[in-house]
Amino acid sequence: MAAIRLDHANLRTDRAGMAQLRDFYIRYVGLVDGPRAALSSFGYWLYAGGQAVLHISENRAGESAQTGVKTTFDHLAFACTDFEQMLQCLQQDGIAYRLSEVPASADFALQRQIFFHDPAGNGIELNFIA
Repeated sequence: MAAIRLDHANLRTDRAGMAQLRDFYIRYVGLVDGPRAALSSFGYWLYAGGQAVLHISENRAGESAQTGVKTTFDHLAFACTDFEQMLQCLQQDGIAYRLSEVPASADFALQRQIFFHDPAGNGIELNFIA
């Protein structure tokens, strides 16, 4: 038995936070709000290239966001297109970001990267093949 690919990531918060995260990932990552399996709780599934890659779920009853919890999670990474348009969007809206470049090497093309955080503090990496 072996994993064959990463299926999706899930973010969990209250309803107001869910809408804020949905709108953020649509605007600044380019994901698309799409169909969601029939589940009992409220939520969103966001798609990239026809695949549901990010689920945004409502906190369970009595659950609240844990703050100050140390984990090893750092960021979600997305393969993207149109580097200049994304940079312009982030700059226009005052979203702080950091740029990086991964040089071309055997089997790997040059990649330009944009790193920033969503409203909940989760790291985001956008990769653009140059």
